[in-house]
Amino acid sequence: MPNDAARTEPKPGDQPAPVERIVSTEHKLQIGKRTLEYTATCGTLVLREPDAGEAKAGDGKEGYKGEKARATVFFIAYTLKTGKKDAQQRPLTFSFNGGPGSSSVWLHLGLLGPQRVPCDDKGHCGAPPHQLTDNEYSLLTDSDLVFIDPVGTGHSRVAEGEKPAEFHDYQRDLDSVGEFIRLYVTRNERWGSPKYLIGESYGTTRAAGLARHLQEKHDIYLNGLMLVSLAMDFQTLSFDHGNDLPYPLYLPTYAATAWYHQALRPTLQNKPLKEVVAAAEAFANGDYTLALMQGSRLPEAERQHIAEQVAMYSGLSIEFVLRCRLRVDEFRFFKELLRARGQTVGRLDSRFLGLDKDDAGEHPEEDASMNQLIGAYASGINRLLVEKLDYRSDSPYLVHAPLWKTWSWKGFENKYIAAGDSLRRALHANPDMRVYVASGYYDLATPHAAGDYTLSHLGLHHSLQDRIQVSYFEGGHMMYIHQPSLARMAGELRAFVGQG
Repeated sequence: MPNDAARTEPKPGDQPAPVERIVSTEHKLQIGKRTLEYTATCGTLVLREPDAGEAKAGDGKEGYKGEKARATVFFIAYTLKTGKKDAQQRPLTFSFNGGPGSSSVWLHLGLLGPQRVPCDDKGHCGAPPHQLTDNEYSLLTDSDLVFIDPVGTGHSRVAEGEKPAEFHDYQRDLDSVGEFIRLYVTRNERWGSPKYLIGESYGTTRAAGLARHLQEKHDIYLNGLMLVSLAMDFQTLSFDHGNDLPYPLYLPTYAATAWYHQALRPTLQNKPLKEVVAAAEAFANGDYTLALMQGSRLPEAERQHIAEQVAMYSGLSIEFVLRCRLRVDEFRFFKELLRARGQTVGRLDSRFLGLDKDDAGEHPEEDASMNQLIGAYASGINRLLVEKLDYRSDSPYLVHAPLWKTWSWKGFENKYIAAGDSLRRALHANPDMRVYVASGYYDLATPHAAGDYTLSHLGLHHSLQDRIQVSYFEGGHMMYIHQPSLARMAGELRAFVGQG
């Protein structure tokens, strides 16, 4: 028997360093009469940085091998089979989602990748077990694709002894994702490719920051950004005391939601959606904003008039609007609009309906739209990894980690995060870069009017205003789950990337 007295417990420094694990498989995708032959590569890249205790100039240890492993970043890449020269010059699109804390699964399996989670025309994924299907709308037709899971999501993890919080703030997130992009481009000889980023929700915050960060840190200049469900100026999205900006910016989406659920008065209900939204925007940008700016100085007669207008466009009662002092925040709206029907409306997509334990509360218990989607997408990515990509791991794939609860906003203390200036500086430094923005009329997480406000307040030079293209869809935060929106959006993204 071994001598127990001689045993020693392993020290933290004795743990094996993280290793890179890459798996490649070959596939075909039929889109119309065209057959796409492509290579799928997935796995982890190790992010490193110099460790002063290990690497010293002149000791032979400096350089990549002497650098300290900090984290592993999981990715899935799809590369169309072409000649080597063509492959090195083909467009390359890096994709990520938001949260912060979301993996890349949504854009991957909802819009861009070779497989997707099938939905009906509205966006319902059906009953489990959920399926995967070939994606005739995949952007792989026009660009190679790399889906990045930021540290703490998917299969991306910090190295032994590292603190997860070190990666979970605005700048450190840019550092890690930016380093992954540099490393991928270098290793795969893609410096000659047109380069694009596509991000959704907080992913648009990340994309705007990266556009400038990649220029300054790695000398990487992008050809374009695709921003889905814009969230760059958090003042437009934060219902804080003393910040009246979100109330008029959310009202047009309240109106669209009430119209969809037939909760408006007949004079508005009988109009087309776009007319209802346009009328709500005109009121919100005019009389409503002016009234809110007056605060308690607003005359009582005017207060009553504004309450009547807010009620008309939102589908709420005049009494409720008055009790809210003309300021109805998002969660109150989710619960109040269909309270008499015993239903709540979704946040990410207000077309979806939920049920609570009772109808007396102020906030809904859960987001009905997230409940409808997350099971199907979690099943989809786990099936894809094993059945299609031959990647197996006992570690859970984190679809949606709650990192936003502890996310650090270092550098933005006592002010709202605003990534718009990074986008402006990136465009001024690189006037050839183009920006595509997709907004959903039923998105109550990042309403389209808030995105429009952000874009109009970038401070962008007038000569570059035409570099930004905005499209609106009759869907929610993930507008691509709505079949007509998916078809149109896919066509617009292919055209955008195809412009070079």
